[in-house]
Amino acid sequence: MSYSDLTLPKIQQEFSLKINEQVDFFANIPEVKSSDFLKQILQNNLPLALAINTEKARSEMIIAPILIEFRKILNNQISLFSGTEFN
Repeated sequence: MSYSDLTLPKIQQEFSLKINEQVDFFANIPEVKSSDFLKQILQNNLPLALAINTEKARSEMIIAPILIEFRKILNNQISLFSGTEFN
């Protein structure tokens, strides 16, 4: 199933998931300050990504830099996969 075909009800049914809508789920996790570099990237990329208004543009220009920053904060202890099919 491609990403564009995913819906929450389909995922819940396919994987027998239960959604936890607990409001304070991340309440005890300390806030992490983002780098000035990430702030600059997002300041430059956000208007363009929103103007292009496609899922691909948002992913490349907004989501990817945030994930890369997150990976850096975690000392590269997580992996990122882009365009990889896990069949």
